[in-house]
Amino acid sequence: MKQQDIGLIGLAVMGQNLVLNMERNGFGVAVYNRTGAKTTAFMEGPAAGKNITATYTIEDLVAALKKPRIVMIMVKAGPAVDAIISQLRPHLESGDLIIDGGNSFFPDTERRSQELAADGIQYLGVGISGGEEGALWGPSIMPGGQREAYALVEPIFTAIAAKVDGEPCVTYVGPRGAGHYVKMVHNGIEYGDMQLIAEAYDILHRGLGLTTDELHEVFARWNEGVLSSYLIEITADIFTYIDEETGRPLVDLILDKAGQKGTGRWTSQNALELGVPTPTINAAVVGRIISAYKAEREKAAEILRGPDRAFSGDRDAFIEAVGDALYASKICSYAQGFALMRAASQEYEYDLNYSELARIWRGGCIIRARFLDDVRAAYADEPDLPNLLLAPFFQDAVASRQPAWRRVIQTAIELGIPTPAMSASLAYFDSYRSARLPANLIQAQRDYFGAHTYERVDKEGVFHTEWTG
Repeated sequence: MKQQDIGLIGLAVMGQNLVLNMERNGFGVAVYNRTGAKTTAFMEGPAAGKNITATYTIEDLVAALKKPRIVMIMVKAGPAVDAIISQLRPHLESGDLIIDGGNSFFPDTERRSQELAADGIQYLGVGISGGEEGALWGPSIMPGGQREAYALVEPIFTAIAAKVDGEPCVTYVGPRGAGHYVKMVHNGIEYGDMQLIAEAYDILHRGLGLTTDELHEVFARWNEGVLSSYLIEITADIFTYIDEETGRPLVDLILDKAGQKGTGRWTSQNALELGVPTPTINAAVVGRIISAYKAEREKAAEILRGPDRAFSGDRDAFIEAVGDALYASKICSYAQGFALMRAASQEYEYDLNYSELARIWRGGCIIRARFLDDVRAAYADEPDLPNLLLAPFFQDAVASRQPAWRRVIQTAIELGIPTPAMSASLAYFDSYRSARLPANLIQAQRDYFGAHTYERVDKEGVFHTEWTG
């Protein structure tokens, strides 16, 4: 049997497309799927005539690979990954490499890395962003694990990754679970981005009455400026799609219940554990959760009343203000995500390079955007920047848009249109720029009912007061 460069387990669409990408870039691939019929269909279809070897057992897959063996797993995160690893281990030897390319929770990656190290087996937890299209034509790749393990697969990842200005959108992220951690935060930022865009759409559609044709024009125009991004681009496209059956815009027929697979929730949970404020991302997660209460919301809509008023003012000027509010909110969302990664890098000893992370997110991934060039530059200028809002470029960007940002949220409130993520972004900005917050009263309350003590601004020490006596 011909010895191939890499093996891949899991032939769902992402797995198939990664295989085709690798083969197109000159690497031989052996494939295995738990259901043999899917392997056969792949070989008779997209893989026909290509340098791809079909195998129907784990043992045969390992035997089809050059040493040291490199095996990439593309299955659903969770127990399925552990099951595949347990099947692989008896057939591997010291120096071989297992790669998990799914959306695994980073603590699971940390555990698996330690367990496999006992056998001398190397392990990479690799975040891959870009969806099915990215997997085929070039994703953003975030590998974490032993640096020497990354060296084994670096030529393959460099070849298959998206390219921006000739640079591959892949870099060694850090040890153990660093790659999956960064991918988790990437997805949390993605949640924030999507929610903010949805809120801008709601203000324009429900508040101003813009048609889908007008919405397409607005988002297409935004995509030519500072908001230029994959998500803005596809949003503009979505507004042009007409349902063949009804002749109506498809977006108007889609049920308003947003799904989620967990990475946004993991981001929020981890932020709470590390004590890092990520209110925009949290609001985006909650936004998806409350959307799932569709039947309950429909009943509430019949009972609960809000403002009964229409927008009045300069429509075109307000549309531009919404774009400014969206951009300012987006800056805050990214500031929160990068602040979280900064805290995690210290807590977990990941030694993350934030400029490099911004660089590899510029292409291939779902949050790719022109904006990331500015994020990259900010961290290149100041690697230890505590918060993106403090970078001169973003200070100016927010300052120039602040009046519009506040006006848009105020108008949404007056119209009764919810803007949880946009409002959370502004509240985050206002909290972060406040030298004094009302936490002094909270500390007094805690000391009053629980003798939790407090510190003072005028002298050193820890104090307790008998408030009632």
